[in-house]
Amino acid sequence: MTESDQGAIDWVALLADIALAGGLRVAVAESLTSGLVASAVGAGPEAEDWFAGAIVAYQSSVKERLLGVEPGIDPVSGECAEQLAAGALRVMRADVAVSTTGVGGPDPQDDHPAGTVYLGWAMDGAHGHRALRLNGDPEHILSQTVTEAVRLLLDASVKL
Repeated sequence: MTESDQGAIDWVALLADIALAGGLRVAVAESLTSGLVASAVGAGPEAEDWFAGAIVAYQSSVKERLLGVEPGIDPVSGECAEQLAAGALRVMRADVAVSTTGVGGPDPQDDHPAGTVYLGWAMDGAHGHRALRLNGDPEHILSQTVTEAVRLLLDASVKL
């Protein structure tokens, strides 16, 4: 287990406490991480009471159809990350949602270098994103992304 993996586990436990105490419903939309965030969040204590679920949408057409991402949006952008999170919030009737999109590597994608990551967040009436520039091999980039996505969920949940 990497340090990032342990960090994600610790953050999920805190997220579970906050979600349970506040009666929050949490959702995830993933592209880059292909279900890794959902796996981490779903392993949290009493997840069945607060984790609504996740949608893994890798292809742009799926992002558009299921989550309402506008056609033509750069899939590796803050705008896409925000729309993914907003779509997950809407589809799963959640209180807070997070999303991941980016380039895990090892090669660049279009004009985006490996390690370019965007995390989106959404809650009723508000949304935004965080841009990350991560280093390392693809496995390390994905692990860091999962940890940062869970931290973002935790940060957003505290604000509710």
